[in-house]
Amino acid sequence: MKHWLTALCLAMTIVVSGCAPRQNGYADFNADVPYTLASGDRLRVIVFGQDGLSNSYAVNATGRISMPLIGAVTAQGLTTTALERSVEEKLRAGFIREPKVSIEIDAYRPFFVLGEVTTAGQYPYINGMTAETAIAVAGGFSPRANKYEVDLTRVIDGHPITASVPVAQPVKPGDTIFVRERFF
Repeated sequence: MKHWLTALCLAMTIVVSGCAPRQNGYADFNADVPYTLASGDRLRVIVFGQDGLSNSYAVNATGRISMPLIGAVTAQGLTTTALERSVEEKLRAGFIREPKVSIEIDAYRPFFVLGEVTTAGQYPYINGMTAETAIAVAGGFSPRANKYEVDLTRVIDGHPITASVPVAQPVKPGDTIFVRERFF
């Protein structure tokens, strides 16, 4: 009798834990973390009082921007504020006495849509997108697509993380959305 009761309690625990909301591996995707720069971002750099240095710069494949006078500056993994300080330090080291730098994101890096969509590919990021709007940009779902969940891959702390998420999941620049085929 004691073993039967133990087995019943264990079975109930398994059933109840199965009813709990699934994190499904995407809790990190919803964390409010500051945007960090990466290859493909385009930046508007303004050096106050120095029109020759103020321009639009692209973050290249090595994660750097190349500016006159100071050369290559690492942008990969930095916020715009951290990059402002880095550029100011380089300019202060022998070029400008008290530089004031402002950096804004001119264009975000693209996102990617793959799998069961009409036109898979790379698309320009639009602020406030969800996976569903990203799929709409890619021409919509194919007839065989799973229209409720997608696989989303995002680089977090330098590591790609993939999770199955609902189509209402917000998308960030550089994300890859894979639409799976439905089972029936």
